[in-house]
Amino acid sequence: MEKIALIMNGGSRNMVISDKTLARLKTLGEVVINEGSAGKADVIRAITGATVAITSWGNTGIDGDILAACPDLKLVCHAAGSVKPIVTDELWKKGVRVVSSACPLGHGVAETALGFTISASKNFYNLNVNIHNGGWEEGKSDIGDLFDLTVGVISAGWAGAHYIELLQSFNVDVLLYDPFVSDERAAALGCRKATLEELLRASDIVSIHAPSIPETYHMFNEETIGMMKDNAVLINTARGSLIDEQALYKHMKAGKLKYACLDVTDPEPPAADNPLRTLPNCIMTPHLAGLANNGLKRIGAFVCDEIERFLKGEKLVAEVTEDMLARMA
Repeated sequence: MEKIALIMNGGSRNMVISDKTLARLKTLGEVVINEGSAGKADVIRAITGATVAITSWGNTGIDGDILAACPDLKLVCHAAGSVKPIVTDELWKKGVRVVSSACPLGHGVAETALGFTISASKNFYNLNVNIHNGGWEEGKSDIGDLFDLTVGVISAGWAGAHYIELLQSFNVDVLLYDPFVSDERAAALGCRKATLEELLRASDIVSIHAPSIPETYHMFNEETIGMMKDNAVLINTARGSLIDEQALYKHMKAGKLKYACLDVTDPEPPAADNPLRTLPNCIMTPHLAGLANNGLKRIGAFVCDEIERFLKGEKLVAEVTEDMLARMA
């Protein structure tokens, strides 16, 4: 029988593992729960003899000392986003397979991006302020539906791909900028590949889903924001470093964009004197786009699904390789 070790601390475990998921795990093997902290001694105690380990926020790298306690370890499922905190050279050398939960997390991000997309198109934000200030229909002429618009998507990772999937419910054209996606893959998703400049010049709404890597730092700057259509909407649920905030402020102060919807900034939280805070059409939320509260339990369900696939010898949905990790946020 497989031994499945939940080596995360209790707080993380309670966030992502529901009673239903725990019961499912117990049908797959002997389940051992780390009742202590994510410190090395407690982790070694729980993982001893395990063939499958589940990590989450708070876990550190699975190093040689930990691996010595579980010589038959085959799979690590990270019930959180980036696997960078938990992988080590020793883990790769041992050939242990690694799964990320960026996929279910991406669903929450995509849903948030879609919420921004609809709210900005309908002009909810401005209309709400007008009504609270005693008005009623001022700004109503500026509302629009998701019909006959072009939506530009930057990167089709887990979040971007799900956002594109959600957009299929609307009559919009979707353009994609992603150097790592083929034309055939883009067509299967329901969009068309474009250069960054083509996408920016054609899109009524631009949603950013790219990772934070050196190549994407300030990819939205004075020049690229200037390429965007007047009165367009810019959405960022990815990473704050992708936008040059000074350039964004300059363009927005000049009336370039209808809305900038930012769930992320650089740094976080934004400085008290960040000029973007002064703009009523710069909508800012506190990095909430990933799964939250009840949605976090989706991570545990996904991890359980991946373990089932692994035990059946099926292809894993979200396996991470050492080469892939170099391109991840």
